[in-house]
Amino acid sequence: MNNNIILYCRSGFEKECAAEITDKATQIGVYGYAKVKDNSGYVLFECYQATDADRLAKEIPFATLIFARQLVVVSNLLKDLPSNDRISPIVTVLQGVIERAGELRVEVPDTNESKELLKFCRKFTVPLRHALRQQKILLLKENHQRPVIHIFFIAAGCCYVGYSYAKNNSPFFMGIPRLKLPADAPSRSTLKLEEAFHLFIPYDEWEERLASGMKAVDLGACPGGWTYQLVKRSMMVDAVDNGPMAESLMQTGQVRHYRIDGFKFTPHTKNITWLVCDVVEKPAKVAALITDWLLKGWCREAIFNLKLPMKKRYQEVSHILHKISLTLIENGINAQIQAKQLYHDREEITVHVRRIWSASIPERD
Repeated sequence: MNNNIILYCRSGFEKECAAEITDKATQIGVYGYAKVKDNSGYVLFECYQATDADRLAKEIPFATLIFARQLVVVSNLLKDLPSNDRISPIVTVLQGVIERAGELRVEVPDTNESKELLKFCRKFTVPLRHALRQQKILLLKENHQRPVIHIFFIAAGCCYVGYSYAKNNSPFFMGIPRLKLPADAPSRSTLKLEEAFHLFIPYDEWEERLASGMKAVDLGACPGGWTYQLVKRSMMVDAVDNGPMAESLMQTGQVRHYRIDGFKFTPHTKNITWLVCDVVEKPAKVAALITDWLLKGWCREAIFNLKLPMKKRYQEVSHILHKISLTLIENGINAQIQAKQLYHDREEITVHVRRIWSASIPERD
């Protein structure tokens, strides 16, 4: 297995993904260079030292990556696979590299050009899985504690072969959670918040942290895509926006609509669990607003979107997230911060901040 990693990303954000992995690798003393092809939907990072790719897969917490949907240790590109036997070359690459893997995923970049290729991958998965099990490279039954084998096709006869670690990867095929737009949702933006819940909150904590009866505030709510997700979980919501809310949400009796600018709104109660915000505004201004809510103790958790600038997106995002963290620490507030460019995001990222009330940061000397 060669010393490379592949990172899946949104088409058009390869440079941001490359900047991020280069930065994260350098932070743990791993050096290499990123190969970027615009609008390809992935980045190849080649490490200078042997075993460093495996180090990256183990030591960079996947949850901290903003622009990467998946991180896979891979071989060199397999080219011109024979149409009558694509399986043997793949099995040969994996032999001696990994054994007793728990899952197989045959994937493609998330681009329009790869849609036809995906149909082939679905058919190819069955015979390949059988062959890998025969060679004892893959367990007979899926095991989500074991490494995952990834076969990443970029063309009909060309693929990267590799693996990821189950405890430090995306659990989703192609790194994309499959969500269905509810028929009664006011807008498609509802899927952003639903995806954020799936990504940022462990399933075994949903009952506690997304509980019925909680109070929530939605800044920039109209027409109610994000409010819909809160109402669906039986929360009581203050929806803040000068525009109109969907009548179906108002009829639930769970929503109070305040026709005011979200930047000027002051909550009427102090027991708010969730603050959500999807307003079109400069990212620094939105970040300052959310930070202010957290400093004042107006909410326990926040999910918000930051619209990305045209240039130096990774640098700008890193600066903003660092500023949020530093401000909270300086004010003695312990918080968990996560950020991701979701599948349902476009020119933006989604950030989650959870204020940890049970502990505080010790004062500095």
